[in-house]
Amino acid sequence: MTGAEASSDLIVLVAAIVGLGVLSQLLSARFRVPSVLFLIAAGIAIGPEGLGVLTVDSFGGSSGLSTIVGLSVAIIVFEGAFHLKIDKIREAPAAVLRLVTVGAAIALLGTAGAVRVFLGADWDIALLIGALLVATGPTVVTPILKVVPVRDRVAATLETEGIVNDVTAAILAVVLFKAMTVRELTADIYLQLFAERLGTGLLVGVVVAAVVWAVLQYVDISPDDAPRNARLLTLAGAIVAFGAADYIFSEAGVAAAATAGLILGNANLPYEEEVEAFKGDITLLVLSFVFITLAALLEFDQLFALGLGGVAVVAVVMFVLRPLLVFLSTRGERFTFRERLFVSFVGPRGIIPASVATLFAIRLQTEGPGNEPTNVAGADLLVGTVFLVILVTVILEGGFARQIAEKLDVIPMRVLIIGGGRVGRSLAERLEARGENVVIIEADQTALEQLRNEGFTAREGDGTDVEVLREAGAENAKTVVAATGDDDANLLVAQLAKSNFDVENVIARANEPSNASAFEDLGVETISAAESTAWAIDNVIERPALSNWMSELGRSGDVQEIEVTDDDLVGRQIVDVGGELPNGVLIALVSRNGTSEVPTPDVELQRGDHVTLIGRTEAVREAIERCGEPV
Repeated sequence: MTGAEASSDLIVLVAAIVGLGVLSQLLSARFRVPSVLFLIAAGIAIGPEGLGVLTVDSFGGSSGLSTIVGLSVAIIVFEGAFHLKIDKIREAPAAVLRLVTVGAAIALLGTAGAVRVFLGADWDIALLIGALLVATGPTVVTPILKVVPVRDRVAATLETEGIVNDVTAAILAVVLFKAMTVRELTADIYLQLFAERLGTGLLVGVVVAAVVWAVLQYVDISPDDAPRNARLLTLAGAIVAFGAADYIFSEAGVAAAATAGLILGNANLPYEEEVEAFKGDITLLVLSFVFITLAALLEFDQLFALGLGGVAVVAVVMFVLRPLLVFLSTRGERFTFRERLFVSFVGPRGIIPASVATLFAIRLQTEGPGNEPTNVAGADLLVGTVFLVILVTVILEGGFARQIAEKLDVIPMRVLIIGGGRVGRSLAERLEARGENVVIIEADQTALEQLRNEGFTAREGDGTDVEVLREAGAENAKTVVAATGDDDANLLVAQLAKSNFDVENVIARANEPSNASAFEDLGVETISAAESTAWAIDNVIERPALSNWMSELGRSGDVQEIEVTDDDLVGRQIVDVGGELPNGVLIALVSRNGTSEVPTPDVELQRGDHVTLIGRTEAVREAIERCGEPV
């Protein structure tokens, strides 16, 4: 084949890879599953196990493919670090810190131990696999969270864990890989390798980030098209940081790219939104290219060779280590038991493990431990194990995340509370105790910090600002509560929620009793603080038994309203339905055609009736599962 023919074939191949990558992203958006699944399928289809048009030699052998994958990894890591916002980390629950430290250590050592025991791998390969499989990246977690609207606290935990672990797993794996090439590894040599690569990466990353920031801040890069030049300069910074650090010390480039991305992502760059959008598109193309190209190394024989040992490793990673580290990390937090189970079952691996594993596998085939000519067995074990875990976790955890969430009942009603004072905080605590997804908007910094310290999901901002409401999730909220101490603000919030976001249930707090009627005249459900307090005191005086019962109900019980939609309930009498409810649950009210009454035993339920259930919290939830969804 002539040089011109080879070049033409390569162009066609690259075009096919990019086309398949974009198609995979479109399918991912359409079916709402991680794009990794479609990318791997596309890669297998054109790789050695499929049509055979893509091999290692397609890009000039191992050296060329190693360079391409290395640069791709740098862009991927830079993009992940760029999204690692310090403010978002502060908003995330304290459990995240334990997940990315103690949890990551458990994942690394536990996975390495499983690979050592079940696959008989050497400790160096086992630890390398363990380091890579720490990462649960945002590229596979974010699509899941779009399909499964869990509470913000749960979503923030999964997203932040993925972003942080993506970066740390890559850096840790790089250091471990370099240690594998040293013939006699001692503690002081290991520390030297670690310091050289991490220190060089940090230094180069800081210098490159400082230069990019200074140019964007103080240099008129182009009045005609400044956003485009800002995008190109930022992308160039990622590549320069990687290349410079890797030139000084091999394997130091990943740390440099991560450092530069972290600094620039938190530096309030000019045209930051344009930079993020452009960088995101580039990363999607790079991800597509890398994953499909990985098929040049992935062969089914590598997966089948793992046998039952590989299955055992996957089982340990999914069903032992993940639940263990999640339950240890989330103890004492405002997570329900079912939410902790959900987080345990959602830990799919993706971009970073696959791309870095492929990069290392290529190098192991050309330069093994101790500068031996090759380490093909180690490369096969590395690629096979990592890809087996990725395939199984993406298919099971990504593909069935919605079903898992519905089975565990962790998709709550979203409630937006504007005002994090005593009323808002008390209401949020009661709602969260029932498992609802509560977001508080608070403008005061001191109150905001206190709310976050107490474990609430709180956003900073003015609740009368449409954009603040939108960012807090008003478009998906079922209920908005205006609970500030300012009646004018509460009324404006209520009107915005109704007119701009069409929220189903809007409730406003009236601090001045005389304002209550004005609120109601505008169609706003209103609670008068003074009248509610007076009513509660009157109950204590005149109806102490009822007051005590209602207080106890607030602590250990629940009241829920369901709509009769199930054919099994329509036409049945209250006495028959009530006899099948869990012990301790009563049918208190039946609402029909705008009127509510305490039902007699012979009342027949009709489609569309609203039934109010009262009882112990767990028993009420069990009754809802049997009878229908809460209103």
